[in-house]
Amino acid sequence: MRVVIAEDSVLLREGLTRLLHDRGHEVVAGVGDAEALVTAVERLAATGSPPDVVVADVRMPPTHTDEGVRAAVRLRQRFPALGVLVLSQYVEEQYATELIAGSSRGVGYLLKDRVADVSEFVAAVTRVAEGGTALDPEVVAQLLGRSRKQDVLAGLTPREREVLALMAEGRTNSAVAQQLVVSHGAVEKHVSNIFIKLGLAQSDTDHRRVLAVLTYLNS
Repeated sequence: MRVVIAEDSVLLREGLTRLLHDRGHEVVAGVGDAEALVTAVERLAATGSPPDVVVADVRMPPTHTDEGVRAAVRLRQRFPALGVLVLSQYVEEQYATELIAGSSRGVGYLLKDRVADVSEFVAAVTRVAEGGTALDPEVVAQLLGRSRKQDVLAGLTPREREVLALMAEGRTNSAVAQQLVVSHGAVEKHVSNIFIKLGLAQSDTDHRRVLAVLTYLNS
């Protein structure tokens, strides 16, 4: 992968760079603020060698509020194929929802504690770079907790909610089956029922799995 890292902590930025480099990936730029992130991606795109994914802190200089996620949203609007994985110290529902709602592919939101699990973090970056999703379980738990109050999801069974929560973390059907200790066929049946209950008909252009997750998180 070709990766751009945006993190104002030099220690963490260098650590992520080394971590990815040691696993065969190329960090093509490392910056410390949101404007530098946008500039770096635009410069790389102009040379015909855009990055595959951006890893960005939610809060960055100068105000340390939402500069990072705002830059991420801007970049996804301009470069739809760019994967964006944002890191945050805490679960911030507004930012997570805004990022996820902006596109149906190549997005991730992880808590910084998740970086401590190197294999899980690298797998998440790879998944986002390839167009998948990677949502921290704590982010999913908070967003789904809010979503349970909404009528649009009232028809889902408790097991279907569990399956959809794991889907929102970016897990495959096989991974869901392993987590819930059920058969692959059982998971496929639950997923099919979720699509039906959320009114997601088969389509050549829409990814129903992602649309189901977006419906769940944005309801």
